[in-house]
Amino acid sequence: MHPDCPSNDGDAPRATAPPADGTPAAGARLRALLDAVPDPITILDREGRILDLNRAGLRAWGRRREELVGELVHVINPDLPADHMVPAVAALERGETYVIEVENMRADGSRFPVEVHSAALYDGDELRVVAVARDLSHRVEAELNYQALLNAIDKGVIFQGAGGEVLSGNAAALRILGIEAGADLPGALRWQDWLVVDQRGYPIAFRDMPPLRALRTGEIVESTLLGLYHHLRQQLTWISATSVPQIRPGEERPHQVVSLFSDVTELKRDSAMFVRAQTLARIGGWEWDGGRGRLYLTGESLRILGRHEDPPAHLDDVLAHVEAGQRPQVEDAVLTLLRHGGGFDLEVPLRRRDGERRWVRFIGQSEGRAPMSTRITGTLQDITQHRQIEEALRSRARTDPLTGLFNRDGILAELERRLETGGDGPTVLYIDLDRFKLVNDLLGHAAGDHLLVSVAQRLEACVPGGQLARFGGDEFLAVVDVAEGAAEALASRITGAFNAPFRCAGEEFTITTSVGIARHPQDGRSVQQLVNNADAAMYDAKRRGRNTWQRFNPELARRQSDRVQVEGQLRRALDNGEFRLVYQPLVDLVDGRVHRAEALLRWHSPVLGEMSPDAFIGHAETTGDIVRIGAWVVHSACRQLAAWRREGLALPRVAVNVSWRQFLTEDLPQVIAAALAEHDLPGEGLELEFTERVLIEDAPDTHDSFERLRALGVRLTIDDFGEGYSALNYLRRLPIHGLKLAQGFLQGVPEAPSDVAICQAVAGLGHGLGLEVVAEGIETAAQREFLLGIGIRCGQGFLYAPGLEVDDFAAYLRRVGC
Repeated sequence: MHPDCPSNDGDAPRATAPPADGTPAAGARLRALLDAVPDPITILDREGRILDLNRAGLRAWGRRREELVGELVHVINPDLPADHMVPAVAALERGETYVIEVENMRADGSRFPVEVHSAALYDGDELRVVAVARDLSHRVEAELNYQALLNAIDKGVIFQGAGGEVLSGNAAALRILGIEAGADLPGALRWQDWLVVDQRGYPIAFRDMPPLRALRTGEIVESTLLGLYHHLRQQLTWISATSVPQIRPGEERPHQVVSLFSDVTELKRDSAMFVRAQTLARIGGWEWDGGRGRLYLTGESLRILGRHEDPPAHLDDVLAHVEAGQRPQVEDAVLTLLRHGGGFDLEVPLRRRDGERRWVRFIGQSEGRAPMSTRITGTLQDITQHRQIEEALRSRARTDPLTGLFNRDGILAELERRLETGGDGPTVLYIDLDRFKLVNDLLGHAAGDHLLVSVAQRLEACVPGGQLARFGGDEFLAVVDVAEGAAEALASRITGAFNAPFRCAGEEFTITTSVGIARHPQDGRSVQQLVNNADAAMYDAKRRGRNTWQRFNPELARRQSDRVQVEGQLRRALDNGEFRLVYQPLVDLVDGRVHRAEALLRWHSPVLGEMSPDAFIGHAETTGDIVRIGAWVVHSACRQLAAWRREGLALPRVAVNVSWRQFLTEDLPQVIAAALAEHDLPGEGLELEFTERVLIEDAPDTHDSFERLRALGVRLTIDDFGEGYSALNYLRRLPIHGLKLAQGFLQGVPEAPSDVAICQAVAGLGHGLGLEVVAEGIETAAQREFLLGIGIRCGQGFLYAPGLEVDDFAAYLRRVGC
């Protein structure tokens, strides 16, 4: 033994090269010995350089000796790390054998798996490494054959690790467990989706399942009957399983367990164990032998029917438990099955012997093909709890959470159901609260919600026996079956119920209602027609002053048809270039010179012809199209003012009307700023006219919008002052420049005392607040003289000029001057 060679125990002998006697015969014997070994052998130095190799190695790698000798071992093992020899030499110096699995590479670049065993050989003091490579190709092929065999057998096979985790399984395991073919078994098999029971039907904990017992004890657990109930599929499968632990040589504990199992569901269908599992899942079995007239019911089926003491003897006796309305459907399904084979799967209500109502899933399957389909097997499953949960969820989905009434979807479904049943048609009442937004704005949404609950209670008292829904924010819908003419009385009762004030947050409010009525079939044959027509009637009631009701009629139908047509054409008008602006001069009532111009929108539709603004502006505001149209008006008016100024016409400014819908958008100040900048106009070149509705509609943001507009230098004027909300508080708080006296008040001047008084009051109010007061609709010299008498110096009207086309206005301006 070489004195410097380490070993595992300090005394182990080491392999040395045979003594060289210098004779050719010794070398030949050594060469013959190496070449006689069938596995490839290489002899390496410490650095992994190939010193020699045998004939089997040359054949395996397809190389000549001179190509390999002197090269590093990486030439045939390209995947080895650069420092591969370090751990190998360390193991050999400890007297151990070094084993590794790698891929060898042939001269043509192809590869094959090998297991390399390396041992130490000392040539004098020099360590040599003898590496023997064993071709593993046959083992890989055997593993492939083994996998093919696993997938070919009809028994399920599952491999589990030492902790019970699923490692793999064969195709039969996927099929028996109801998992899609080709799925990844470890990911697809979720034990929380299953209830596992023993042969008596009692649940088994995961740790007590046969594979875990085999891992724990190291012993085979043979032929154990298990019931696997899948919660989602509601399917029970019985298996017979054997679990075999696998222990590596030299180890004491199993490193994995293999379980083999078969589907024995059909074999256990009538056994006591299967009956217990049925009870656990509330699933009972039944069988009808029509040829012999015999009926068999499991104990769970008898429990579901309430017939433990008096089992049914005939299938008709079972069907008699089905509620009368559903019984023909079940009888037809059974008759079809007996005649033609196949199966059925129905959910039906039944009455137990004690009168209790239950819901069951009734499944039947023929065991033969027609005409031999006289034997039926199936299941009865008690799904009462499931249906109750479904009904509760359905009810919640159809109920308004605030008021407890139907919501929109719920009432529409009920109305659809009523129309499908035929008979006398229902009547729809569309109920809308008048000015409910004031409560939300003044007291907040919590008070508004409280008010809506109180409103719902009053409506319920008015509509007994009908169906009532909260249809939108402050809109309600009632569906009632009443005689002709009674709907109007009901609507009057509803409006009258709101005469008494409501109390919210310590304040009293009087909230009125507007009601629209539509009756089936004369006012609409479909759900959508009835609701739309009741809605149209409700809006007509609002138009006529609120706090009243209106029955849908042919005139409303015509108006609604016109509205649909106008809105349809209006939606495309801007893109088609159908709008234009005309300009009406605002003049000095003393000398007739032009102060400014008001841009007035005109629409010529190729389908509807020339449309008055009164005929389409309201529709544009309802649909929201007014926002785009209004932006176009601002840009067009600014463009025209800039053009006139380039022509030398020194018009001070142009006024445009702005809808309340434009104030509700966040970008109105940006639209105005962009138009002024694009046409290089100062802010004072533009005047915005708006109605009093702007002051009420979006109070929290109104002040901010006005301040931003005034910062641009734009003039702000209230149009038609006195006809709207007359929110005088806003005149004091907001940066407003002027008021426009409503045209309606001027018509009776100077003869009508009431009109005279109103005009004097508005003029006095405006002048007192330092605002410019303008009159519109001036048609006579007497009106002009009256206005001058009350201090109004600026106005417009046919007395001076109507709205003029662009060239006509320019000519007018040149004639009278600014």
